[in-house]
Formats: sequence, C-alpha cells, structure tokens
Amino acid sequence: MFKHILVPTDGSDLSLKAVRTAIQLAKGLGARITALHAIAPYQLPLADGVYAYVEAFSPEEYERASKQRAAEILAAVQGEAKAAGVECTPLVVTTGAPWDGIVKAAESAGCDLIVMASHGRKGLAGFLLGSETHKVLTHSKLPVMACR
Repeated sequence: MFKHILVPTDGSDLSLKAVRTAIQLAKGLGARITALHAIAPYQLPLADGVYAYVEAFSPEEYERASKQRAAEILAAVQGEAKAAGVECTPLVVTTGAPWDGIVKAAESAGCDLIVMASHGRKGLAGFLLGSETHKVLTHSKLPVMACR
C-alpha cells in the first residue's frame, strides 16, 4: 500500500497529532516517513501597508533562527519515529506558500501519501484564513489524510 509518507509539521500540538498518526500508520505498513517543515522567506516588516525601513532583524538572523527552529521541530519528529522503529528523513523547504512547498516536496521526495493536520475551520473563518490542508487537497495528485 503506502511506502513513503510525507508529514508536514509546524511544531504545533495539532501538527503533532498528524505526526503521531503518520508514524503509527508507517509502522503498521512498514513504510518510512519524511518530516517536512516549511519556512517562509524573509520579508521586511510592514507598517501601515508599506515596508518599514528599520529591520526587526537581519535576513541572516531570520534564516539562522528559522533553521534552528526547524531543526528542533524535526528532531522531535525523528525522536518519536525512532522510538517507534520508523525510518524518518527530515526536510526543510523555504516557500512563500506552504501548500505549494508541501505538494512539491511530496512529489520530489517520491512520497505516495501526505498526512497533515487540519484546523477544520468552517464558514467565514475558513474562507478568510484559507486552509493549507484544503489547498494541498485540491492541488496534490497524491492521496492526503487530514487529521483533526
């Protein structure tokens, strides 16, 4: 059935639930996982709709802090996978649209399933905030399992 599962994570409690689901599914299927963390590209801070001239921190500081946070998040996933006896490969991508980074990462890594969290927002909140999970569902050619 499934042999290679992509599990995107932002380190939140909800994404941790998806991570644990992916690990247990992989264990049961004898599959492996790729744990993905997407980093937003550096942008100058906005002030009243225009870019501010004073940087909160430099692009180098942002990159260093983002990569450090990604490493911490993915190390936690790797630890849980190892404890369950599941092979886990960490992956960090920089992308302006997380859903696009997830879809492209799954395809390039040769995954055959994406397991990810969903906040389950409905109505106006879902429309205004959008849903990365919904976008992955509509743009991915791979099966997607949404965890709530």
